[in-house]
Amino acid sequence: MIKRAGELRTDVVTNLMKGDGDINRVHLFESEDFCGKGRLYARHIIESGNSIGFHKHEGEQEAYYILKGKALYSDNGNEVEIQAGDFTLCRSGEGHSIKNTGDSDLEFIGLIHNV
Repeated sequence: MIKRAGELRTDVVTNLMKGDGDINRVHLFESEDFCGKGRLYARHIIESGNSIGFHKHEGEQEAYYILKGKALYSDNGNEVEIQAGDFTLCRSGEGHSIKNTGDSDLEFIGLIHNV
C-alpha cells in the first residue's frame, strides 16, 4: 500500500489536552490500519509557543520522534529540553506534555499504541 501526500487526512486540534493554541496533524494511519493495536500515528506540527497539555496514558503508550525544532517536554513532571533527533516514550500509567519553545515550527511523529 502507498498513501500519497495529498491523500493523507489532516486536522487541526485546538487546545489539545488543555494545551495552548493549535496542533496540526497529518494522519499516517487510520483506525483500520491499526488492526486494533493502536489509535494514533501522525506527524504533528506545532507553532512557536503552542503546546499539548499534560495528560496520562492508561493501557497504551505514546512515543514522539522529533523531526524539527526544539521543545520543553514534561516527562512525568520532570521538564527537559528536547530537539530534533530526540525520542520520548510515555508508558502506560505515566504522563507527559510538550511545548514548542523554539522560534520555528516543532515537528514530530507521534504514535499511540496499546500495551
